[in-house]
Amino acid sequence: MLRPSAIALTLILPLSVQAQSKQEDCGYQGQVAKAIQDARLARVKEGDVASHIAAQSPSWPDKYNTAIPLMTPWVYEQRMRDLRREDLGVLWTTMCMAG
Repeated sequence: MLRPSAIALTLILPLSVQAQSKQEDCGYQGQVAKAIQDARLARVKEGDVASHIAAQSPSWPDKYNTAIPLMTPWVYEQRMRDLRREDLGVLWTTMCMAG
């Protein structure tokens, strides 16, 4: 099972300080993780992920775009087989809510 690394969580979780609620913040972080996963599954080059996601006009607040370059390396380290099986959006949201 995939798990966000402790380093990734420490880099991303400070976003929650400014969010209206932890649930909302974790939901946005989960959406970012899922968007990166979808880019990986679509075989978007790692360096092009941010622009690929931006071109899709995501619905999360702009400040969550800063998480993309922080989360992308972790997602791209995962095996494709695991990425096809797991929903990183759900996984990330669950880990964020537990933190």
